[in-house]
Amino acid sequence: MLIENKSTNTGENVLFTKQAVAERGAQLFLEGWAPLLIFSGGLRSITRHLWREPEANLFARIAVAMGVPTENILIENKSTNTGENVLFTKQLLAERHIDPRTFIVVQKPYMERRSYATFRRLWPEKELVVTSPRVTFDEYLSAYSNDALSTADVISIMVGDLQRLRLYPEKGFQIEQEIPDDVWDAFERLVKAGFDKHLITA
Repeated sequence: MLIENKSTNTGENVLFTKQAVAERGAQLFLEGWAPLLIFSGGLRSITRHLWREPEANLFARIAVAMGVPTENILIENKSTNTGENVLFTKQLLAERHIDPRTFIVVQKPYMERRSYATFRRLWPEKELVVTSPRVTFDEYLSAYSNDALSTADVISIMVGDLQRLRLYPEKGFQIEQEIPDDVWDAFERLVKAGFDKHLITA
């Protein structure tokens, strides 16, 4: 999800934003951080089993319910991964002749670093800040775990995300990010413990 800052006519500041993520983005909009909110996301490998409509449409409705005017929302609902979020949003803005200089990226807490690295790789000339819902680890697990997605599933997704943070620079998907040794040690222990359902295997 993206928000364009109201400080210039060309767009000084834009904000990228899942359900709590949508609420965080709407909150920032309502606090006056920017006048344009862009929701980016279609049906992905995980969400296609949870929802029947693109996440961008769902999140836009959440924002409207919170008081964001529909005329201040743009929707990109075809992307299926983080890279496409950036590329398809870039295309959407270009089609509307909107050229922001700075972005605020709103993501799930554990995806902040990968979102930053992906954005910097695919749109390096732009400035960005990354934020996420203000929740603890336990609060996040409680909020996102359900009948369709267990706590173990959520942890496996986080483990897979960290693996991608290490592997994706070689594939050209994102810039390099330093991963401390103790963090990677924790990753390896979690994989050995069975949290490996979302790892890249090839």
